[in-house]
Amino acid sequence: MIEGKFSDSNELIFEIDFVAEDSSTITVDALFDTGFTGWLAVNTQDAVSLGWQLIDNDETRLTATGEAQFNVYAGIVNLDGQNLTIPVVAGDEIAEVLLGLPWLLTRRLVVDFPLQLLTLG
Repeated sequence: MIEGKFSDSNELIFEIDFVAEDSSTITVDALFDTGFTGWLAVNTQDAVSLGWQLIDNDETRLTATGEAQFNVYAGIVNLDGQNLTIPVVAGDEIAEVLLGLPWLLTRRLVVDFPLQLLTLG
């Protein structure tokens, strides 16, 4: 289980580790977005710099602003001490790391604003 934090505007933020091709790790804050139907979204520059393998070019996805084209990479993240290879949606316009809805298929999300408790595990 990992503990998260609430942003100033009460967004759900979790710290995760990206695992690069050379096995080094980079810790990032990721926004949990239940409206995003992918596992993870990052800026294309991040996926390329980590050396993640491109698995799909120009996948069309529906976004809040309409349809857009994205690349999909095989990304490795370390969540709660476990390395997981997942499909990662990448685009030049993605400004922040997003965790999406599929995480709720494998993990329990607990959000308790009054107690300031946020966990994913």
